[in-house]
Amino acid sequence: MPISSALVTRFFQLLVNRHFAEAERELERIKQKMHKTEWNRGYFRALYGMVIARKSNNDDYAFLSKPDFNDKNVLRNYRKEFQSHVNSKLHGDFDRGFFSAWANFMRVLSKLAVNNSEAKSEISEKTKSNNFEKDKSQAKIESFLRVKA
Repeated sequence: MPISSALVTRFFQLLVNRHFAEAERELERIKQKMHKTEWNRGYFRALYGMVIARKSNNDDYAFLSKPDFNDKNVLRNYRKEFQSHVNSKLHGDFDRGFFSAWANFMRVLSKLAVNNSEAKSEISEKTKSNNFEKDKSQAKIESFLRVKA
């Protein structure tokens, strides 16, 4: 049985949001549903390593502590690099599975970055419009006070 992309995507979302207990439960579900192949073993090792690296968050040598995960271009470049390792005939199945997990993680992160930037722009637009409405109401109150004085 192939790895469910819904489970993996959920795992990545939990990992990004630093919900480690839930991410580890999701990782266990992924492990139970995997066939025992070298590719799956590499994929799972990458997922497991992501949890450990994200939890520690203080290792300067860990990949997860370096990139800006909100920059879509950076994520796209990392994904291309990982995908080139997946497609390389020089790597064995374990390595291709490992790099495939990282390529999938970059894909999900880029989608999350797009959604986050859209949400941030919506929030900023709402804040601007709310501030404008507040300013208008403030002007009315001030003008009302001036008229009475």
